[in-house]
Amino acid sequence: MRMAKNRAAREALAAPPDPQMSEKPISPRSSKGVRTRERLVEAAKEIFEEQGFLEARISDIAARAGQSHGSFYYYFNSKEEIFREVAAAVDEQLFAPMDEVILAHSALAPRQRVREAMRRHFERYRQEARIIALIEQVSGYDAEVNALRLSRYQRHTERAAERIRQLQRRKLADPKLDPMLAAAALGALTSRFAEMWLVHRAVDSTLEHAVDQVSRILTNAIGLGEE
Repeated sequence: MRMAKNRAAREALAAPPDPQMSEKPISPRSSKGVRTRERLVEAAKEIFEEQGFLEARISDIAARAGQSHGSFYYYFNSKEEIFREVAAAVDEQLFAPMDEVILAHSALAPRQRVREAMRRHFERYRQEARIIALIEQVSGYDAEVNALRLSRYQRHTERAAERIRQLQRRKLADPKLDPMLAAAALGALTSRFAEMWLVHRAVDSTLEHAVDQVSRILTNAIGLGEE
């Protein structure tokens, strides 16, 4: 018996190492590590869209990204953690028009800026409607996803409120408006409309008509004038 055990131990030591076990992990901070992390997030988004959150498996995410199952855990601790990363990335994409159009230096007049921002926002919302619906669903039972979404909503609302203040100082917006309250109300209107239109299909509209109408509502609500 002892001889058999010794022989098995020698064979194990002599056997070639498992590539997945001997592979040295790439630092998440290296350029290659950053790209690997990005691929995992992209793969996770695809898997979540296809399978939903509960049915999605880490092994499927890793395989879609071209990584081993063990490599996944070098970058993320759990399926929940990578889902939160996906949710954050989608949220940033939806609010990017605020930076790209509204807050950026541009030759466009104020009303034209609002219209262009709405167009980009709705286009991105339409592209991401499936994952947005899932994020909304998961936020109902994942307290951390919900907290992160509320935090980002607060940040974006504050930035929109500052833009309203700037317009008020330039006498281009209703001076009686409370900028923070107006930004919160208009942000809720825009996001809820997009959800009902593009996720639940409860509104029938073309992109052009939606952009025109929502832009009019927003600009009229704050009394936006032209320079």
